Amino acid sequence: MKSDTPRPVDGRSGHRRTKLAAGAGAAALALLLAACGNSGSGGSAASGSSPGGSGHGTLAIADVAPFSGPDANLGPTYLASCYGAISAIKAAGGVLGHEFSCKSVDTRGEPADAVPAVNQLFASTSNLALVIGCTSDEAASVVPLINGRKMAMFCMTGQSEFDSVHFPYFYRLVPPDLEESYAMVAVAQRLHYKRIALAFGNDIGSQTFVKPAIAGLKKAGIALATNQTLDLKANTYRTEAAAIVHSHPDAIMTEALGTGDATLFSEIKQLNGGKMIPVIGTSAAIAPAFFKSAAAAVGASTLAKNFHADNLVVQTSGPAYQAFKSALLSQQGKVPGATGNFATYLSAPGGVHLYDGINLAALAMLMAKSTSPTVYGPDILKIGNGVPGAQECNSFADCATALKAGKQIRYVGPGGPTNFDGFHDSTGLFQIDTYSANGQVNVAGNITTAQLRALAG
Repeated sequence: MKSDTPRPVDGRSGHRRTKLAAGAGAAALALLLAACGNSGSGGSAASGSSPGGSGHGTLAIADVAPFSGPDANLGPTYLASCYGAISAIKAAGGVLGHEFSCKSVDTRGEPADAVPAVNQLFASTSNLALVIGCTSDEAASVVPLINGRKMAMFCMTGQSEFDSVHFPYFYRLVPPDLEESYAMVAVAQRLHYKRIALAFGNDIGSQTFVKPAIAGLKKAGIALATNQTLDLKANTYRTEAAAIVHSHPDAIMTEALGTGDATLFSEIKQLNGGKMIPVIGTSAAIAPAFFKSAAAAVGASTLAKNFHADNLVVQTSGPAYQAFKSALLSQQGKVPGATGNFATYLSAPGGVHLYDGINLAALAMLMAKSTSPTVYGPDILKIGNGVPGAQECNSFADCATALKAGKQIRYVGPGGPTNFDGFHDSTGLFQIDTYSANGQVNVAGNITTAQLRALAG
């Protein structure tokens, strides 16, 4: 495979999800809280600390994501990207006299916990300039709240509802969940599987895969062997594992983060005569924490032989990737909560896309000469999509130099070129990933747009 072959990231690509409709009550509550909490403020928290857009002091980037609970690996994954991005920005001279810091906001993956956590963030962080994370576990609840505070956010939610609901301060670089469900079915087609078992966690994020997965399997002519829901608070899934084994699937499509999948795999292997049933995971499984737990459960070599996942196509060579790699690896040992082989974060869910999002926001601040999202937000689109005659640049340092020289720019980072639509969505294409026995992520093929459309039609 060529050295410039695209390579995965998340999203949640490792992005997390939750139905907007299901969270309508929480969203309404968030809007009410935003209105109350924002009375008299008239703008973002950052605008108060940096009137006119220049000055001194550190600006905060908040990583709003689970740092505890079943999806606790997501927060540190995004935090690693934040640490890498701000280190590169600092090395290039900062933004309008400012450096950045990364702040963890633990949502626990629960809307009921996320809303007060975000309210506390705004109450305690006058220097806030950007939010990242806002996963599907809590997005339906916190996006209206963050938007009401006029704060720019790059969210790792795959909720399809955000395709058609406009929040002016919301930006997304990951695809809808239903597309990822179709991508998983496309993987099953590629591997010539005829019977598939579903095993998804009972969290609101994982469950959004189930309905489109069932529809995609039917469209592809693949039989549904069984559909099992895994209680992520349970210590055993022996009943569900037995049902899967007895349904005789060719493979299992799954997402049950935390210890869920690892426990399921171990019990299936025990009940299946010591053999692991092949697995197709979501892009959230391309993460150090997942590999570590799953490999411990069934053996690294066994996992490597029996595992595939969909993931987003990103670059693995060239100036954009090299800048990202250098920035991220410079933070090894410095990111709270980061575990496992740190280099794996180069292809972990959300890593590339949130790094790109932070760069887009920081460059928009430079272009707008302001750190207030109400001012710099529109320039995110100009820098991401480019304008006629714009100069392509691949890192914050190079783009900042071009801006200071009076040039129009288009930032193209390791996640590839962006094409934001009217809802601030810019989604990429999928590829198929596998693991080596040492945890290295490998690209096994690409999934075309035509394949996804055929399953969605």
